[in-house]
Amino acid sequence: MKIHPPSEIKYKHIFFDLDHTIWDFDKNAAETLVELYELYKLDGIGLPGAALFIETYTRNNHQLWAEYHTGKITKTELRETRFRRTFIELGLHPDQVPLAFEDDYVKLCPTKTNLFPHAHETLSYLKDKYTLHLISNGFKEASTLKIGNTNIGQYFAEVIISEIVGINKPDPAIFEHALNVAGATKSESLMIGDSLEADVYGALNFGMDAIYFNPFNAPKPDDVPLQIHHLMELVSLL
Repeated sequence: MKIHPPSEIKYKHIFFDLDHTIWDFDKNAAETLVELYELYKLDGIGLPGAALFIETYTRNNHQLWAEYHTGKITKTELRETRFRRTFIELGLHPDQVPLAFEDDYVKLCPTKTNLFPHAHETLSYLKDKYTLHLISNGFKEASTLKIGNTNIGQYFAEVIISEIVGINKPDPAIFEHALNVAGATKSESLMIGDSLEADVYGALNFGMDAIYFNPFNAPKPDDVPLQIHHLMELVSLL
């Protein structure tokens, strides 16, 4: 894959993922869980410290989201499972699992506003040169709050949310839908996201170029053409 210099600009449309790419999901989730750990007095029912609780939840949540991306579980199953599995794994009896915890998490977490560093600067720069869009596998109500509370909606011409469309990345149909809505073609479009399966391979298999957002320096597969570790790298690339 070649990123063309400005004098040979090829791309007209850039599609971004939201969670873990622009909106710092793990940081926002950690803030939320610290607050809920205190609110629910989880130390008083024998749970280990907040750090282990967050670590265990994050692992379970990532695994369940991977299953949701590929249609193995539903939104309801994801939400019913992630905290229940975490609590039980950390030693709580199933009868002790606080039933309202998931609801309180879902209400609070999307109100958090941590973005990856230089998100606004990068998006502002790119908006002057390209038409930007979002394609998110997130849920409608949460995604709407995240976009509104962080004031990033100003950068995007179209926001495509999989729950509304009824198709998740990496299904080629959601990329086809996104191009149709944006009035774009494959050859003039670029996908940027953190998920190898959903964002990068989803786009590449559909026939779109893609950049892997890899902020934690995970191993890059050989068949992934290009990665970045910081959003500001896009300023020099594009």
